[in-house]
Amino acid sequence: MCITPVSLPSNVSYPPGYYNERFALSDLSCIPVRQEKLTRGNEGSSVQSGKSTNPLYRKRASIRLALSGRRFLGFGGIAPMASVPRLLIIACATMCIASQVRGNEIAQADRLDLEAQFAELKAKTAELVASARTRLDAPQQRLSAPPVIWRVPGALAQFKDCADCPQMVVIPAGEFTMGSPPSEQGAEAQHRVTIAAPFAVSKFEITFQEWDACAADGGCGGYRPDDQGWGRGNQPAINISWENAKAYVDWLGRKTRKLYRLLSESEWEYAARAGTTTRFSHGDTLSPSKANYDGSVDGSGPSDVNRQRTMPVGSFPANGFGLHDMHGNIAEWVEDCWHDEYTAMTPTDGSAWVDGGCNGRVVRGGSWEDSETEQRSAARTGGYKQDQFYTDGLRIARSL
Repeated sequence: MCITPVSLPSNVSYPPGYYNERFALSDLSCIPVRQEKLTRGNEGSSVQSGKSTNPLYRKRASIRLALSGRRFLGFGGIAPMASVPRLLIIACATMCIASQVRGNEIAQADRLDLEAQFAELKAKTAELVASARTRLDAPQQRLSAPPVIWRVPGALAQFKDCADCPQMVVIPAGEFTMGSPPSEQGAEAQHRVTIAAPFAVSKFEITFQEWDACAADGGCGGYRPDDQGWGRGNQPAINISWENAKAYVDWLGRKTRKLYRLLSESEWEYAARAGTTTRFSHGDTLSPSKANYDGSVDGSGPSDVNRQRTMPVGSFPANGFGLHDMHGNIAEWVEDCWHDEYTAMTPTDGSAWVDGGCNGRVVRGGSWEDSETEQRSAARTGGYKQDQFYTDGLRIARSL
């Protein structure tokens, strides 16, 4: 879109006397919306916003418009000043349309290029998985085996589908042991899971800024959750139910025509572990410098050990996949129905474990008010899908 004030293209001719110094003058300019750029790179690199490749962005014709006086000299006579605004309106409309068309062409080309990269990534990943298929046929014999990550060299690392969309990190396919040994915790029986295709996960928990964009656009049921006085913007959205979370991904899917969704429970743990087998993605212990949680022995605070509130997303180091706050800050809804324990019915292919219209759903990651034990990569809890708590929010996935 074109934002007023506006400028005219440089190839438009104006009458002599247009720049008459006896009038009060002011500059006007037209600034086309910039285009988002995709980023290839290493883990932790961010998607950068750059100036548009649209030449209209870089070439801004300065225009001086007389703001006082009713007439000006031009073409050997007196021309009515009222004709100038008409010229400006016509020229601005032309420039805006040209800018939008060019912007749409660039965006379309970017989308096609992005989908081509995803297709190539999935094809190369399938080759890697196929070469290891024989070893994948006996999952229960591999519980003690290390994780396997089928990473395609040079593949796209991060992307963003639209200006209001979350920044997404491409997670490579892989295989890992989900759950924890009996010595660590119950209700988390270990089982081997194979995620045979790459997928994308939001780099950060969904923020209030991203949520409010949904509500302002007519999505998310118009719901504006309470921020508890901690601020909106880059703070993680809280007081979000599972049903609210589903409304957000539904809106994002309609907006982009891409398959946005909640993560499955196994996808979440795979993304949280990022190739590790320790209790946390940073090791077997957690410290308040690595995550936002209750690290006190008696619940006292607020302090750096127990902040007793959310922190802006990205305040703590990312894990090995480049994801922030997989431990603490807010607990994150996933797609799965709640089950008290993993059983033989538990999916081993990365899909969600869903039993019809279940009311209880799984929450992962722990929150700012939870203890270290509840922050573990394998830790799991649940809640009713209508629950809205100041500890709960969401992180999202996108199928490629």
